[in-house]
Amino acid sequence: MTPNIAKLKNLLTGFLVFLLFLTGLFLLKGYLDGQFRTMESFRAYVESFGLFAPLILVVIQALQVVLPVLPGFFGCIVGAGMFGAMGGFWCNYIGISAGSIIAFLLAKRFGMSLVRCMVPVEKYDSLVTWVNKRRSYTLVLFLAILLPLAPDDFLCYFSGLTGMSTKKFTWIILSAKPWCILGYSIFFAYFAR
Repeated sequence: MTPNIAKLKNLLTGFLVFLLFLTGLFLLKGYLDGQFRTMESFRAYVESFGLFAPLILVVIQALQVVLPVLPGFFGCIVGAGMFGAMGGFWCNYIGISAGSIIAFLLAKRFGMSLVRCMVPVEKYDSLVTWVNKRRSYTLVLFLAILLPLAPDDFLCYFSGLTGMSTKKFTWIILSAKPWCILGYSIFFAYFAR
């Protein structure tokens, strides 16, 4: 890699980290102000951005994977309620997929010290035990991402510690993740009113 390309890559990485940090601070303020406590307050918060509401929901859904303290299911419910089944689906799918890939890349870049900060020790230990009992982690990860109620956020971080390639992980997320989100979107848009 030439020095100019390496410098450009470092600048871009630094800019993206800075944007993520600013966005995180912005959302942290909303969280501390109580905007994420109830479904109604969360919906009002997202709606307050007007035309940018879909983009804000995408960013929130990405960050709720990266910082697993935000309630991800709120985004699925609010997205379907505000933008309909398909609009909510796309906002949630893009955001959750982007957040999953970012969590994987962060774990790959910063290693076990970051993962131990993001994943509670007991959850981490149970994941290690669970993965060690499986023959094919790729298949296990695909099924866990495909099915509801799996610890997806933690698995994204954990997968970054394995030898899995970014390409394979991205393929798993993009192909397995939409089905559960689509099911939630349809349910919340049409049946949970």
